[in-house]
Amino acid sequence: MVTFLAGGTGTPKLLEGASAVRDLGDVTVVANTGDDVELGGHLVCPDVDTVLFAGGDVLDRERWWGIDGDTTETHDELSRLAASAGFDPGPRYLDDDAQTAGRAIARWRRFSGVAEFMEIGDRDRAVHLTRTGLLDEGHTLTEVIGTLADVFGLDVDLLPMSDDPVATLVHTEAGGTLHFQEYWVARRGEPAVADVEFRGADAAEPTDAVREALAEPVVIGPSNPVTSIGPMLSIPGIEPALAATPVVAVSPFVGDEVFSGPAAELMAGVGLEPSTAGVVDAYPFADAFVLDPDDPTEPDRHVERTDARIDDVDDAARVVRACENALEAVS
Repeated sequence: MVTFLAGGTGTPKLLEGASAVRDLGDVTVVANTGDDVELGGHLVCPDVDTVLFAGGDVLDRERWWGIDGDTTETHDELSRLAASAGFDPGPRYLDDDAQTAGRAIARWRRFSGVAEFMEIGDRDRAVHLTRTGLLDEGHTLTEVIGTLADVFGLDVDLLPMSDDPVATLVHTEAGGTLHFQEYWVARRGEPAVADVEFRGADAAEPTDAVREALAEPVVIGPSNPVTSIGPMLSIPGIEPALAATPVVAVSPFVGDEVFSGPAAELMAGVGLEPSTAGVVDAYPFADAFVLDPDDPTEPDRHVERTDARIDDVDDAARVVRACENALEAVS
């Protein structure tokens, strides 16, 4: 058995090659939910859904977001209506009282559907509406994601990091406090980062299923250490569980060159060196690292080296094999 921690696109890309190395029935994926938003009344879980759609073979692999070939008629009409009515283009947060009213899982991350700032496809929206409806019926997020995983035919077990709300908020030097999706999607990562907050983490708990998954060897893929993996580490009990089990992490950097996304800016904003050295510092519980041969970093822990760039399934399988070798060496 092995557990992958997934956030952003790094770990889902890695998972694409896992079937060439091991039985996916022995794999559990714990996904970040700090990036989730309630948009126009439905809960969007971007990091969960990237794993869901990839495992269901419907993911738009050009964008690593949404469903391949999806239409956007509802989104386009929302944009037209807002523009015709003279509304600003968003994002439009609901007011402070509304942020904590209603369904608890959506706290601190609620946006109006007027001038929808994230492009949501029509089939994609049906998934979000189904998820939200099942939550409103009283099911837990874990139960709902399990149901959707069955519908999409996933071979892996897919779990949210918690059934409690944790919101990733980016404090910026010039733009105030932004939900991560506003920072990255609406603002394109432009405001300089001053700090990152995981609101609600102190009151959140890992589920029993997550605790069981973290008792197995763990792989952290080349995900952003701050906003993809950081929300998980902020939940009491998760980091101690990782310290007690073999963990291998794949760096999303080669030295100080990041493969993709805002990891460098976010790491610098929270006081970590934006490099593999900073990743090593962010994961004191990790027993081993998978690094690119061109990476000059020499961690004080076990290292496996392989070409770490993942452009296709063969690349992913190569990196997964390096992770397996690392886990064998430290177990």
